[in-house]
Amino acid sequence: MKLNELSPAPGSRSVRKRVGRGIATGNGKTSGRGHKGQNSRSGGGVRPGFEGGQNPLYRRLPKRGFINPTRKEYAVINVTELNRFEAGTEVTPELLMEQGIVKNPMSGIKILGNGELSVKLTVKANKFSQSAVEKIEAAGGKSEVI
Repeated sequence: MKLNELSPAPGSRSVRKRVGRGIATGNGKTSGRGHKGQNSRSGGGVRPGFEGGQNPLYRRLPKRGFINPTRKEYAVINVTELNRFEAGTEVTPELLMEQGIVKNPMSGIKILGNGELSVKLTVKANKFSQSAVEKIEAAGGKSEVI
């Protein structure tokens, strides 16, 4: 098989419909849009979510509370997951991404104190819970806020 011998699977590609090319084609004159009405006009049609003048769903449903558009969401990690590193390692967000512990850092990384830590580490993160700081220091390590 060569690159010049490749062809698409049968039936996967279809020819574009050319409308407005005479009545013999079956798509002449009105070009398949029918007679009159909103959708026959150029620029016609309705916006997404329009329900023909009926009160639309997004207006019928109740809205409550305040959603902060500038909120920060943190990727969270428990101290148990830091046991996989060797003693004396400097744990940074880049290292956590590299190891696959964090896939999406979002607005930063927060270390939570769930579980036990048995390795002495220097942990650098954007936020720490108080229990996480206590457990890291109890294991002989340090926690640094970036």
